[in-house]
Amino acid sequence: MEDIISIKVKDREGVQHELDAPTDMAMNLMEVCKSYELPVEGTCGGMALCASCHVYVLSDHDLPEASQDEEDMLDQAFFVKSNSRLGCQIKMVDAIDGLEVELAPVNQ
Repeated sequence: MEDIISIKVKDREGVQHELDAPTDMAMNLMEVCKSYELPVEGTCGGMALCASCHVYVLSDHDLPEASQDEEDMLDQAFFVKSNSRLGCQIKMVDAIDGLEVELAPVNQ
């Protein structure tokens, strides 16, 4: 299938999962992780109003810049790093084939 990309997600226990993600369904990384039953909540439904889909981008992909809403939410999140992004804001497109991310720790 040509409308499928591969994404690698390291869970909070350090286990790496290779996920196939469709590029023709307007999905985002949070939705793909949830479809594989990875522990990503997405409490706000993908509106960048929470940080329950917070990830660290490990690969060197050229992602679109974070929106102001995403930046504002990350400013309020825990365990933020320079490579932090909200999974709900990373759209599944061909250009991110091979993307590698790690799920950020949950608030404790």
